[in-house]
This record gives sequence, structure tokens and C-alpha cells, in this order.
Amino acid sequence: MTNTATLPAPPASDQPVRIRIEGMNCAGCVGKVEAALAQTEGVVTAEVSLTGAMALVHGQGLDAEALVEAVRSTGFDAVPLLRRETLTERREAMERRRQQTVKKWRSRVIVGALIWLPLETLHWFGGMMGIDAHHGNWLWFSVIGATVALFYLGSAFYASAWKAARVRTTNMDTLISIGATAAFLLSIANLARMQQSGHDGVQLPLYFTEAAGLLTLISIGHWLESSMTARAGVALRELLALQPEEVTRLAAPTDHDGKTLPTEEVMPGDLILVKPGERVAIDGEIVSGSTSIDESVVTGESIPVDRDEGGMVVAGSLNLTGRLVVKSSTDGSSTTLARIAEIVLNAQSGKTQIHRLADKVSSIFVPAVLGVAAVTVLVWGFLVGDWTTGIISATTVLVISCPCALGLATPTAVMVGSGAASRKGILVRSAEALERASAVSAIAFDKTGTLTLGKPQVVQAEDEVLATAAAIASASTHPLSVAIVEAARDRGLTVPPAGNTAETPGVGLVGMVMGEQVEIISEAKAAEREIALPETPDDASVSAVVRSGTLAGVIAFRDEPREEAVGLIESLREQGIEPHLLSGDRPGVVESIAARLGIDPANAHGGLSPEEKVTMVRTLSGDRRSEPMDDAAGRTPTPQRKRVTLAMVGDGINDAAALAEAGAAGGIGIAIGTGANVAIESAGVVIPGDRITSLGELLAIGRLTMRTIKQNLTLSFMYNTMAIPAAAFGLLGVHGPIIAALAMALSDTCVIGNSLRLAARLRRPGPIE
Repeated sequence: MTNTATLPAPPASDQPVRIRIEGMNCAGCVGKVEAALAQTEGVVTAEVSLTGAMALVHGQGLDAEALVEAVRSTGFDAVPLLRRETLTERREAMERRRQQTVKKWRSRVIVGALIWLPLETLHWFGGMMGIDAHHGNWLWFSVIGATVALFYLGSAFYASAWKAARVRTTNMDTLISIGATAAFLLSIANLARMQQSGHDGVQLPLYFTEAAGLLTLISIGHWLESSMTARAGVALRELLALQPEEVTRLAAPTDHDGKTLPTEEVMPGDLILVKPGERVAIDGEIVSGSTSIDESVVTGESIPVDRDEGGMVVAGSLNLTGRLVVKSSTDGSSTTLARIAEIVLNAQSGKTQIHRLADKVSSIFVPAVLGVAAVTVLVWGFLVGDWTTGIISATTVLVISCPCALGLATPTAVMVGSGAASRKGILVRSAEALERASAVSAIAFDKTGTLTLGKPQVVQAEDEVLATAAAIASASTHPLSVAIVEAARDRGLTVPPAGNTAETPGVGLVGMVMGEQVEIISEAKAAEREIALPETPDDASVSAVVRSGTLAGVIAFRDEPREEAVGLIESLREQGIEPHLLSGDRPGVVESIAARLGIDPANAHGGLSPEEKVTMVRTLSGDRRSEPMDDAAGRTPTPQRKRVTLAMVGDGINDAAALAEAGAAGGIGIAIGTGANVAIESAGVVIPGDRITSLGELLAIGRLTMRTIKQNLTLSFMYNTMAIPAAAFGLLGVHGPIIAALAMALSDTCVIGNSLRLAARLRRPGPIE
């Protein structure tokens, strides 16, 4: 066990705490750890990943050492991750854990096969070779072989079962340990009776071969499981491998040689050399050189883009043609690629609602199976009078009931789905977001920068008004502000200096220009302040420029729909998903864009403030919080609305609250990757900014992932539903434990294989359907 007692105790924190856990091997283990963490002071939620061997704990005033002790109290080793791991460290830890697990079970399989196969051959074919495997030295060969198998192969199962017993609980290894031990001890008892009665006595059934075979076959199942689970997680390991482990740091852009150092030692401002054919190791700005660069790791788009001096590059992208010197904008451990990997890891560590249900079933499954096994022994012994059959049937029940497949049904599929999404530039923050994406029945789009290009053009403005507006607009990244600045530059206008600028989402900009307060406000805000505006085109967006409280003029804009947006809307409608358009823009503009995109005019909602967008999201979701209050009765009586899984898609600061509300209402917030940071942080999913069609890919991946999860769970439940009664009634015969071990290994293989089938499907070129 890893000893962390010498580490300094970290302070209590409101930040999430991640803990690496060793030794878990079933859904019951996960449930025990989660229950222990949930009882720790300050914990709000605790999610434990079986496949990732990790716990992610959220709460207030979290004490990492207390959380580790809680995990250790359940019998598992735990180490707190007190700092963010580098991609290299994370990749090496995953690979080391994978190799250790595979090696552990492979060695047991080899030893078990060397013992069991000769015993099984003698058992079935000994008579043909003139060997009596049931008497004399050959019988003792079976006894010794089974004993070695019990101690060597069984040691892993006994150790795990003992850990569980120490904290007064059970796990799947409890079933295996009791089953194998019961078969072995029954054989010892029968052998003793035969020795006492002499060679002419009654031949009693011996299960030494079956005990060795049972442990060998279950070890084979674990070996296949660990190997196939590793394959299911290949997408994350590939992602982690995209950032180079070392970089060349230069003293100046003109240097040709530099110093090689680990990527994690890079600091902001360092100059990093990137040669043609190398991957970019850090985020930063090109200060020397030009190139074509493959950014598919971030955007999902395989077509290279050109970058020259002043352009930005991101970690993980591939430099194709030219020599670059990049000025780092982050440290080596906080790159875009590192954040992407963090999001993918969080998603794979998280749980869907259906996964939580499966965990609840697993938590009571093992005790229930122990009860069934006990009843089986008693019924066969007291009512039928056949204790031998009772013990063998009970052993078969214990072995065939192991809930491995149930524990693997959801996490393997989520691992594949979230990994496939990341390869297409789609970042799914949680497993629940992926689950909700599969059930979306309505989508609310922001207009600007989402369904439109987000590059509005100024179509009407006086030069003086435009120059004054550009002074404060230069401090904003809003598409309308960018359009104002570009229009002023194109006209060659002199823009005065500005100060004390501030931006209020849904309201506008304010700042000081030449000693006067200047505001850029929306048409709706101008109407609230009773500022009369001149006539402008109905299909144009309008902003008012106010100087010292008096209207100085207006600026009119037009924004074109994205070329691919029409096809996306048509595809969504064919799938039965109802599109809506929400915008703070004037209703006429919103209706015009909706008509061009094929959105029902009744679903075009314009003139919305950020607060009204939140209310609209609640309304579309069927959330009763959106209903008006009545002073006398509390709420105005309205018909019960059907709950809808709504996706809200946006990119701006003014969309952040609506994105968060969509998640809170049981739907999903989807941010455009090129949008504002606050919008991205508020969303459950981030899609590439230049590929709105990736929204369709997200929904398809969500549906396929949930379909695979349901198939896996159906396989698991059907297996146990049919297997347990057959075992309890003795229908599998005297070789029941061996058949049970084969069936359990087969069920695990079927579940993981089904998830790998999903992986193969998502890797195929072309659209995902």
C-alpha cells in the first residue's frame, strides 16, 4: 500500500478533490467507496469510476486526508492527487495500472491452465490412457493441484473478500471465495470418508478439478476483462499522448538551438521552437514563422489551416510545413489539451442516472445472492436430503451470480462514447450530459454566432457616431462590437481614446470618451428609457449610441446565417427535434433569420434579455418555475406541461445563465467553442466553433451510447435472471461450478465486446447515424 502519511496535510478546500483508488474490481466496490465518501464532512457529491480507478469529490471545506481515510476504511488503498497531474504523468499512470492489472491476471491464467488442463484431461480421458484418476497417486495429484490453485489463484479473491469482510460488507469476490472453498472442502470431506471406508467403499463425488477450473476460468475472465477495458479507454490515452513530453526553449526568436526541457516546466512567456512535423506542446502566439497546421484535436476538422506571425496555436495541434517560434501563453500543465483531457476524464469518471440505478441494484445484489445460496443448501439438504447436490448447487449460484457484467455495462460504453466525441472536437463534461444528449427533443439556439456567422456587418451608421462607438467597442469581444471597430477602420475614421469601459450582458457598453459618458445600448433598452429611434430596416439589428444621456445616432447591422445551418435544422426536424430561436435582437430580425433557416415563426423569440432567455428555457423545458405567481393562490392555475429534455446552444456572455439553466432543468447546455469563457464554463458540452453540424454528431453519439448501455444492462440482467434459478434448482448438474465460471466470463466478454462494437462504429468514416 502506498503510504502518504509523510505528505503535508492539505488545507480544507471548496475545490473538487480527486483521489486515485487501487483494488476496486466490481460495482459493489464502487458503491462501498461512494457511501464512505458521502458520509465524510463537507461532501456534497462523490463519484467513483471503476474503469478509471478514480474518485471525484465535490463539496465545501473538503479535507483530502479525511477523504483518503474514508476510502481506506472500506479496505482499498487511496492516494490524493494534491496537484494537477501533467499529461505525461497521467498517461504513464494509466498505462502502468493497465499493464499491472493485465500482467497480474495473465500470470494467474498461465499457472491455472498448467494445473487445471492436465487435471481435466485425466478426469475425462484418464480411462482411455489406462489411468485411474480417482484413486492412488493420480488422485493425490488432483488434490495437490487443486490446493496450489486455491492458494495461488484464490489469493487475489480471498484478499479482496477479507477486505470487504473487515468493514462488514461483501463484494463479488466474496461469492467466488465462498464458492471455490465450498467445492474444495466438500471434496476434502468426501475424500476423508472414502479413505475411512477403504477402496471398496462408495465412490463419492470429488470436485478438486472443478475447484481449480473454477478459479482458472474466472481468472481468464478477469484477464480478458482487463485487456478489453484497456482497449475501451484507448481514446483518452491517445489524447494524452498528443502533447510532447519535451520542448526546445529558445532565448530569442532568432536562435537556432535551444535548451531541451520537460513540457511541464514551460512557463508563460517562454519561447518554444516547433519544427515541421512536430506537435505543438503549448498554447501560445506565433512570434516567428508561418505554417499550415492541423488543429483537428481541438476543432475536429481535418482540413489544415494557415497560421503566421501573430496567429495563435494550441497544444496538440500538428505543425505541417514551417518552422515556428511560439511564445507560450500558459504553463505546460494548463494547456488547452490538458483541459480537454481533464473534461474527458471527468466525463468518464461521472455517472448517468441509469448507471446510478445499476449501482443501487449491485449494492444489494451480493447479499441477496448469499441468501439464495443459503436457501439452496437448506432446501436440498433438509427437504430433498441431498446435501452434496445442495452444496454444489449453492456453489454454482455463488459463481454464476457475480455482478461483474452489471458493473461494466455503463462505464465501458460511456468511456467509448466520450472518447469518440473528443476525437471529433466535442467536449462532454459529464456522463450525465451524454445521457441527456440522447434524449433531447427540443433545441433552443441563440442566434448571433450560433446559427449565424457571428460576423455582422454595419449597414447603416454616420461616421461621427461610428467613431464614437468604436472608442468603447474596442474593449469588447461581442460580435457587434467587433463589427463596429472593423467598420470604423475600413472607413479610415479616427477613433478617440476611451476609458472606464464596462459591459453589461443584454444591456450594452458604457465608457468615457472625451470627457463624456458614451453608451451603446440595444433597441429594447432604448425603448425602456423612452429614447425614440429613427426608422431602420426591419431585418437589421439596431444599437443606439447615447452621449451624455442624449441619442447621438444608431448603428444597423446584418448577420448572415451559416451555410450549414439550414441542413442542420432540416435534419433535426426529421428526427422529431423541435428547433427554437432565442435572441436579444429585435423580433423582426429574428423572424427573418428563422424563416431563412426553416424554423417555425412561432418558435422565433426575439427581444429577450438574459433573464427572459432563462425564463424561456424554463418554459420550453416544462419547468413550472416559469409560471407567473398569483398573490392569492401562490401560482396561477395552468395545465400540467410535459417535461421536455431541452438543449440550449449559445456562445455569448448573455447566454451563460440560459446554458446553466438548461442543465438545471434536466436538459443540457451546449456552448460554441469560440464563444465567451463564461458561456463555455456554464455548459455541459462544448462543440467546435466552426462546425455547428457537430451538434448532430453529439446527439447521435449520445443515442448510440445510451443504446449500448441499455443493451449491456439487458444482457447482464437477462443472464442473472436465467442463470440463478437454473443453478439453484441444480439444472447445471455436477459440473455446475465450471459451467457457471464459463458463463460468467462469457457475460463479461459480451458486455465489453458490445461496447467495443460501439467504438468500432464510431471510428468509421462518414456521418454517425
